[in-house]
Amino acid sequence: MGGQPAARFDASGITETIKRALASAGLDPHAGTMKGVTNIIEQALSTAGLMQCGDTPGGRGVTIDSTAREIHAEPENPVAIQRQAVERDEIVVEPRTSDIPARRRGEFLERSFAGVNGARLYKVYVPAQYSVASTERVPMVVMLHGCTQSPDDFANGTRMNALADEHGFIVVYPAQSANANVQKCWNWFRTQDQIRESGEPAIIAGITRDVASTYRIDERRIFVAGMSAGAAMAVILGATYPDLYAAVGAHSGLAYGAAHDMPSAFGAMRGGSGLSRAASQAAIAIPTIVFHGDGDHTVDARNATTIVEQTTARHDHATLRVDASTGTAPGGRTYSRTDYVDASDRVVAEQWTLHGAGHAWSGGSAAGSFTDPRGPDASREMIRFFFSLARAGTA
Repeated sequence: MGGQPAARFDASGITETIKRALASAGLDPHAGTMKGVTNIIEQALSTAGLMQCGDTPGGRGVTIDSTAREIHAEPENPVAIQRQAVERDEIVVEPRTSDIPARRRGEFLERSFAGVNGARLYKVYVPAQYSVASTERVPMVVMLHGCTQSPDDFANGTRMNALADEHGFIVVYPAQSANANVQKCWNWFRTQDQIRESGEPAIIAGITRDVASTYRIDERRIFVAGMSAGAAMAVILGATYPDLYAAVGAHSGLAYGAAHDMPSAFGAMRGGSGLSRAASQAAIAIPTIVFHGDGDHTVDARNATTIVEQTTARHDHATLRVDASTGTAPGGRTYSRTDYVDASDRVVAEQWTLHGAGHAWSGGSAAGSFTDPRGPDASREMIRFFFSLARAGTA
């Protein structure tokens, strides 16, 4: 109880001794399974309070700026492994083989944002073709992950960074904190997180503005998309920040105002109509593309129809043209697509129903969680939809 405080135990010597012993036995402690062994030992020491952990994702006001070089690998042939070689603040992701064609790669930067409504970490992917010397402004896509996911996981699963390299846009991945939601779900079901300049919508909008002011962004072409809880939050942003975002991409998500607390959230996910009178009359003022599997047992596909109804609510249904089609993706997944076109021949909403698909990103990579490689490619279709829209202030 009293007296001098005990001296702090230094575990670094133990881990260094273990690593030297492994090396003397001809085993590389930095490679493969051996690195996993030393990581487990270090984690156990950290859990016991004998070693400080350097990762503090829940910290506020901390600016992190590290670079990751990416190797894009097809899910059917995963030739890339994430071997972290710490060189100061740089994380290098190296290929498992030398068979990957040489290509220019962008930068994946980790940063933080803090505002009056809270703080979050986020990652930014800057494609290799982005030039600081150019004056051309580029589009930006904000990607909101689903529950239990992370920016890296979501980037791997959606392959959005590869599309950024192909088309030259910047991608932003806000990260939900486990302190805000233990499953890392965006809190789309809470009333305070469904209001402009309040809660998580304000934080994400703040991140969006921060990146837009840092890079050369075309503010007429800022888009937001998400999966599951991330899709529900993307819809909220479309409803509350139509001046900031030009369009929404919602995959396996829920309508604006679909719930107001946890019990009503589960009801909405099961397909029940938990919309308040105000929410049922709400309108999403910007174009929206929706993907949903009709075999989704996590979020019922009826939610997709409600999102479309909110998106078309501001339009005269007497003049709204509905174009329906069906198809089969290269991976074998069949789908139905419905386009809602206004009197000016502009697509207001696009709804894709994925037949037999569950709660997974359509056409995604097996390198990420909650993905369905059978297609169609939701990421590519979202970018096609976003970039086909007329820019604000143009004809």
